This record gives sequence, C-alpha cells and structure tokens, in this order.
Amino acid sequence: MTAFTPMPLADKQQLLVKLCEQFEDAIFILDKNLRYLSVNATYELMLGYTEDFLLGRPLGIYATKFLSEEESAILKDITNCLDSTGFYESNFSMPNRYGQILECHMTYRKICIEDSVYYIGMVRDMSSAVKDQKQVAHLLNYDQLTGLPNRKVFLSQASDLLLDSSQKVVIVRLNIDRYRNLASLLGPDGINTLIKSFVTRLKALKLDNLHCFSHFGGDDFALLFECNGANIIHNQLTSLMQMCERPFSLEDNAATDTDIYCHISVGVSYFPEDDEELIGLLTKAEKALHYAKQQGGDDICWYDTAIDEATAGGLQLEAELRSAAIEGQFIPYYQPKFELMTGIIIGFEALVRWQHPTRGLLKPIHFIDAIITHKLSFDLFTQMAIKITKQISVWQQQGFFQHICINADAAEFSHPDFFEMVNSLLVQHDISAHQLHIEVTESSLIQRHAHVKKQLDLLKALGVCLALDDFGTGYASLSYLQQYPFDFIKVDKSFISNIETDRTQQAIVKAILDLAVALDMQVVAEGIETEQQRDILLAMGCQYGQGYWFGKPVTAQAATEMLIQQYATKQT
Repeated sequence: MTAFTPMPLADKQQLLVKLCEQFEDAIFILDKNLRYLSVNATYELMLGYTEDFLLGRPLGIYATKFLSEEESAILKDITNCLDSTGFYESNFSMPNRYGQILECHMTYRKICIEDSVYYIGMVRDMSSAVKDQKQVAHLLNYDQLTGLPNRKVFLSQASDLLLDSSQKVVIVRLNIDRYRNLASLLGPDGINTLIKSFVTRLKALKLDNLHCFSHFGGDDFALLFECNGANIIHNQLTSLMQMCERPFSLEDNAATDTDIYCHISVGVSYFPEDDEELIGLLTKAEKALHYAKQQGGDDICWYDTAIDEATAGGLQLEAELRSAAIEGQFIPYYQPKFELMTGIIIGFEALVRWQHPTRGLLKPIHFIDAIITHKLSFDLFTQMAIKITKQISVWQQQGFFQHICINADAAEFSHPDFFEMVNSLLVQHDISAHQLHIEVTESSLIQRHAHVKKQLDLLKALGVCLALDDFGTGYASLSYLQQYPFDFIKVDKSFISNIETDRTQQAIVKAILDLAVALDMQVVAEGIETEQQRDILLAMGCQYGQGYWFGKPVTAQAATEMLIQQYATKQT
C-alpha cells in the first residue's frame, strides 16, 4: 500500500481556489463591514459584474441611499441575522446587471479567523426550478385552453369569500346548449375556437361584482359574485343571455363557414338563502342548471326547493319504469279500427298503458316523456310487440284474422336488434307479417336516423304493413310519402275535429284522400267522435276510421268479446 503524503499548504490553497472557481454555485467573501473581498467566476456570470468592479463595494453594490425600500429591508434583515446568529438563509428575487430577475436561494455564514471576521455567501440560481414550479402550478390551477381558473381555484376562492363576506354570495353554473352536437359539427379545432370566443366575449362584458370566472372543462363554466342583493345579479345574467343572441363567427374553422348561435343554460344559487356551505351552494346551482337544461335550455333557473322535489320524483319514476320494463307492467289496450260503410272491425291499434302496482292504470301522458328521456323506448316497444304478436296468434286460433297496429319511433328503428326482434316474433307465433302493422310518426322521421329507411325497407320486404301516423302535422309530409314505403296514411284528428263546419279541414282531408288514391295507399281517419263526422268522411271517399264514436281503447278480453259479437252478428 502506497504511503499517503500530505499536500503542501500552498498546493492545498491553490486547489481550494480552483475548486471554488469551478463550483456551480456562486460564492463570495465579505469583510466584517460586508464589503466584497472575493467572488468566484459563477458569481461574476450570475450578476454580470467582474470581481475587479465588486472588490471593496458593499453587499448591495451601491450605497444604501441608492437602494429600493425592499432591497434596504433585505439588507437590514441579513445584517441583523448575521450579528445575532452568524447565519442567514432565504429565497428571494434578485435583479442582475442586465435587468433579469433571478430566483435565488442564498446563505451567509459568519466565520472568524484569528481576530478577523469574514462572511461567506453562497447563491444558487433557482430560476429554472421556480419557473418549472410556476408552470406546474399554472397547469394545476388554470385551464390550458382558456387560461381561466379551474374548479380547484374556484372552490378555494368561493370558500374564502364565504368566510369573509357579509353580503350575498352568488354561485352561477352554466353550460353551452347542444355542446355535443356543436363539437361533432365543428371538430376539435372548431369547438375550441368557439369556446375561446365565448370566453373572450364574456370577459368583455366586464360584469360587476364578479370575483371569479372559472372554466371547469368542456362547456362547463362557473361565475362567483358578491353583491348586496340578488337583483343586481339578475341584471348581470340578463346581459349574459343577451350576449348569446349574437352569432359567433369561426373564420378559421374549415368545418363550417356558418355563423354559430351559442345559447346557454344557467343555474344559480346564493348564500345564505339557499345554503350556508359551499358544497351545498354548488350542488344546488348544478341542480338548477340541470333543471334548466331539462326544460329545453336557453334559460336561467334560480334554485328552488321545488327542483329537489321534481328531481326526486324523476329518479323515482325512472326506477319504477325500469322495474315495469323488467316485470312486464306495460300492457296494450286495443282501439278498434272500422270500415266506415259497414261498421265492421278491420283491426286494432295497440295503445300502451302502464299497470302501475300502486297508482293503477296510467295513460302514456304520465310516463311517455320519461320513457324517451331515460332511453327505454326499445324496451317498451319490445314488451308491447311480444304481447301484441301473442294476441294475434290467440285470435288466429279462434278464427279471427285481425291485424294489430303498433307505434314505433326513430329511436326504436335505429336499435340494431329491431328487425330481428320483429321477425323472430312473427316466426315464433306463426303469424303472417301483414297482420302486424307498424305506425311511424312524422316527428320521428324529422330526425332522419340513418337506420330508419333501411329498417322500413326490410319490414316492407318481410310483408309488414307500414302506416304514416299524424299525417299533415310535420314539416315534410309529401317528401316522406315519396321516400318511405308506406301502405296507409293516418289523418291526424286535428283535421277531423271540426270537419262538419270547417271548410278548410274538409279541403285538407279531401286533398289527402285524392293523394292517397294517386299513390295507391289506404287512408285511416283518426279521432272520429260523431256520426256526422263519419258520414262526411264516408261521402268524401274515406273507407276506414277510428275514434271514440266507434270505440275507446279496451283490454284484450273486451276486444275479443267485440270480435265474438261481430262474428255472431254475421252468422245471424
């Protein structure tokens, strides 16, 4: 083992100087009066001053009278700490010679050598790390698309305001109506442009009493107000709604060059009337927002306890509907369709009823909107179709070869299993396809689902008869007759209600009848309630009809008795 030879003092001192020069932290030495004695190369580069310039100068480089108040305070704090403890450490911003602001971590140590006092300082440039921290903080606290505070910041500011405020604190939640449709139409770049334009326009309103405008993501925004009275916010929100009446132009969007109308739904709650806790206020503003959207949007809804009752009722109704779909509580009631000349029953229209376990028999007005909202249409159609095809089979076995009409909408047609389900039921019950009629409403055709025409063509090829329901009440009735393979046209009851005296109704019905003859289609008049209406329709050439004058919707058993009675009458 080679013997260790101590380094000569001169070599050791030279090595220390070289190491100090190469050190990545800035190092400087001060005398007892805090004047520069030596600095390393890193310190020169960091501050932009040479060692020759700094030697003999005070720590602040210039005389105290030329320092700012902040710089003087920092210098005084350093001096006091060094005098009392001999150590000082702090993070602060320091300008260099070129005007750049450096984020620094600085330490000072007091060292006594023999009878002399020295101070050694070390400075580490933390600017990159601080910048990264600030960027991370910005990413965590601000939306990257709009630059607005995010949900986290909004909740923090709202919480602080609730603690300190003696006024009303108002929380506003808003969404852009039809956002998903707009996003699909405009594409990612286009919808981002729309969102940024919306934010820019809202900022330009310079709403009074606004503490925070926040972007939760997507089309989800929040506003935080503090004011003396809620009426002030009413005015602010009115100006917000008026802002949306002007179209947004997306000049750089390749997807569309059309002006976009960007309507919004708004929900509002305020402290202390609606709640005294932030989470409660936010929840109630969101409830009000969702209620506004359920009512069609483009409106402002202030929270009210009635919303809770409606929401609770809606949740209960959804649960009950899902149970009804599983347990088979939906049943068909059959309204007879007659030949106007003879009064013979030619078939039935199946109308849904809900045999509710506690509320009794319910008509569609009490639940059909909820069926659509909760996307249970296909479940309802399936349950009705199963019972109807079974009833056709039962009647067939009894010698009654009647058809039954069932209603369907575009949501049901667009279901991938629709055709197979109908076909399998016809095979299962061994009934002819023409005994099943399917009615399609004009309103469902307006939506123009991609599968509707394909499904109708498949059903037509199978032999199922198709009827256009509520004819004349839509926007493009004649085009539907041209596009879709209908066998029947059902004249809406709104054209029959006053046909005895209303010449306009008479002219419309006559035109429909003539059109049906030209297109080789049959016509069924709905809503016949008097003998006079029947006679007028018959005189016009209408062959078939239904309505309360002939018979109301009845149970399967009552409908069977009607067929038995009709058969018995024929026999006699």
